Amino acid sequence: MYRDKNCGEISESDIGGILTLSGWVFRWRDHGGLVFIDLRDRSGILQIVFSPDVSAEAHRLAHSLRSEYVVRVRGEVRKRPEGTENPDIPTGMVEVYADKLEILSKADPLPFMIDEPKEVSEALRLKYRYLDLRRQEMLENLIIRHRVTKNIRDYLDREGFLEIETPMLTKSTPEGARDYLVPSRINPGHFYALPQSPQLFKQILMCSGVERYFQIVKCFRDEDLRADRQPEFTQVDMEMSFVEVDDVIGVVEGMLSYVFKETLGVEIESPMERLTYHDAMERFGTDKPDLRFDLEIKEMEDLARQGSFKVFLNALDSGGRVKGLCGKGLAGLSRKEIDLLTEEAQSYGAKGLAWIKIKDGFESPITKFFPEGVLREMADRLGAEQGDMMLFVADDEETTLSVLGRLRLSIAKRQNLIRNGFRFCWVVDYPLLEWDEDEGRFQAMHHPFTSPTDEDIERMLNEDTIDHEGLSSLRAKAYDIVLNGYEIGGGSIRIHRPELQKKMFELLRISPEEAQMKFGFLLDALRFGAPPHGGIALGLDRLVMLMVGAESIRDVIAFPKTQKAVCLLSGAPSPVEEKQLRELHIKLDIIQ
Repeated sequence: MYRDKNCGEISESDIGGILTLSGWVFRWRDHGGLVFIDLRDRSGILQIVFSPDVSAEAHRLAHSLRSEYVVRVRGEVRKRPEGTENPDIPTGMVEVYADKLEILSKADPLPFMIDEPKEVSEALRLKYRYLDLRRQEMLENLIIRHRVTKNIRDYLDREGFLEIETPMLTKSTPEGARDYLVPSRINPGHFYALPQSPQLFKQILMCSGVERYFQIVKCFRDEDLRADRQPEFTQVDMEMSFVEVDDVIGVVEGMLSYVFKETLGVEIESPMERLTYHDAMERFGTDKPDLRFDLEIKEMEDLARQGSFKVFLNALDSGGRVKGLCGKGLAGLSRKEIDLLTEEAQSYGAKGLAWIKIKDGFESPITKFFPEGVLREMADRLGAEQGDMMLFVADDEETTLSVLGRLRLSIAKRQNLIRNGFRFCWVVDYPLLEWDEDEGRFQAMHHPFTSPTDEDIERMLNEDTIDHEGLSSLRAKAYDIVLNGYEIGGGSIRIHRPELQKKMFELLRISPEEAQMKFGFLLDALRFGAPPHGGIALGLDRLVMLMVGAESIRDVIAFPKTQKAVCLLSGAPSPVEEKQLRELHIKLDIIQ
């Protein structure tokens, strides 16, 4: 046999026993008469000692070992001599004196050392991913991911959900990003699309009477990437019949509480805080607020109008906003550092950044435009104290909120204001529609199957015409769940009445012919008795990334792509043979 026990399982109870172990040579040390190696397998590491007094042959062969050789050893488990114990590892009280050594396979010189990841570029790590995954940190990430998925399945099974697979080769439908297309050899000129989500199929499962469905499923989007995005990603996809918003939220909160407790031993607060979309934007400048620190954005219009600063007044008179933020601890910034902060705000889209320091009074080029009492009111509203700096943006609403939201996060990171832990919240009451300037029409903020609120359904159905302002005010039964400033999931109650779905398409300027062509199989299903239903999709990669404290979802995916959607390990995507293209009736004409 290759081993009697795993390396990380050896303890003082094994002292005196003779064991066979197998694994990789993690470290190798020659201390004169003795040779030491740290033998590593998935369970951990164990020190192996080669002594000529125990086995001259094993001792001789041990001198030829190098990092990442795969070996089998046999020997006696002994207690480490006093003073040589290693309390930092579970096996640090024992070691094995080897009487036999067999090299199972050798390793070429490594492109990087397994125990020095910080010195290695991510590109090199991805190219030699099989070496990168040998690192304990990466292995633990995969173990956590495994436990998360297992605990999700256990919880949802207990709650009466059925795990049902949906097709990978499906129809191209507009879902907000470009599809990955797969040509059909049997049907020349026709294409499948890899699913951006199982949205239509899970709604059809509700029409089929399944009632509670889930799937841990691969999804695909051909979009520009960043640290928390991949072209192929994993969703925890859920759908339920005969539910309202509170029902879906209750199931998800229960599942996440169970997953965090069983996986990390962490209790999370439930019920979780809820913010309306409007409040989230007004207070934090984003619909995915990080609530681990304070620094709320405050309305300043009334105080701005009590001064004579034309930048503020002009913005307000043109329909814009003036809002402020406390720059905690920033009163000590030099003028050069303030200029850099202003440039940062401008990089986010602001025309400029107004500021007032609080240092035994108020210091700023703009203080002369405001009475002393107004300055004090500004400080009180922002929660700014001695040593802080008040920051103001005056611009159109979208720019003002966005810039201050990004500055809020930047300042919190700079000043180490972000508390440890996991802080969840729900964002609810999203707008149903958003205006697309480029296309000159409204788009669905979530997707075209999202139900409006009960109050707005009658407005939609009973009014033959509804103006731009009226359409902008429609609200959706949509909800996102946010963790530490990241959206980890989003969903909605769906439209289940054909006449309401038809009206929704009319508002989006989707013709009946186009709707039937793209979504016909779902629309047909709605005509045969569809139950009220809703659901959510959570990003598994992003959730695990936050649980383990990684900076990128690539650190919790075994074989990820780069930001250019390239697999450095396998070389995908790659050219294919001309014969394969001919079989697919495809001729390449690449436009440079």
